Amino acid sequence: MSKGFLLVISGPSGCGKGTVSKELLSRNEDIIYSVSATTRKPRVGESDGLNYFFIEEEKFKNMAKADEFLEYALVHNNYYGTPKEFVLEEVDKGEIVLLEIDVQGAMQVKENYPEAVFIFLLPPTMSELRNRIIKRGTETEEDINRRFTNAFKELEFVDEYDYFVINDKLDEAVKNIESIITAEKLKVKRHNNIREKIIS
Repeated sequence: MSKGFLLVISGPSGCGKGTVSKELLSRNEDIIYSVSATTRKPRVGESDGLNYFFIEEEKFKNMAKADEFLEYALVHNNYYGTPKEFVLEEVDKGEIVLLEIDVQGAMQVKENYPEAVFIFLLPPTMSELRNRIIKRGTETEEDINRRFTNAFKELEFVDEYDYFVINDKLDEAVKNIESIITAEKLKVKRHNNIREKIIS
C-alpha cells in the first residue's frame, strides 16, 4: 500500500483558499478534509467530528501541553487546532488529508510535520486580492487595510513552500493542484515495495 500524505493549502486572506479547497474536495473522492478541533460551541447544523471536534477549553489546553496538535491558535477568544492523531492515522491508511489554513498555521505545521506537502495559493495580482476582499462586503475599510498589509507580510513566506498555484481561474487552479497531487502520489518514497510489485 502506498503512503498517504498531508496536503497543506495556505495563502493570504482573500486568495480563495476556501473556494479552491471546496472544489478540490468535491472533484476528488480520495481526498479527506482535515477536521479541526475547537473550543467554540457548535453552530446550527454543525456536527461533532464532521465540521469540527468540539471540545472543552481545559481538554484543549491539556492536548496542547501533550503536543497533540500539528498547530493551534487562539482566534476571537476560542482555540482552534489540527489534531495530530487524526491526520497521522489517515496518512498511515494511505489517505491524502487536506488542511486549509493561514500562513502562520502552515509554518507551525511545517515545524512539527515537515514531511507534509505545502502549496501557497497566490492571487493573480495584489490589486486583485484587494478587490476580492472588498467584494466580500463583510469588512470595514480598516479591516481591509489590515488584511492587505498582512497579505504582503505573508507573501514573504512563499519560499518556505514546495509549490505555488495562482488562483486566477478556479478550474485552472484546481487542475494545477490535482497535478501536484498526482506527482506526489508517484514519488518513490511513498511506495515501499514498488520494485517487488514489478518483479512478481
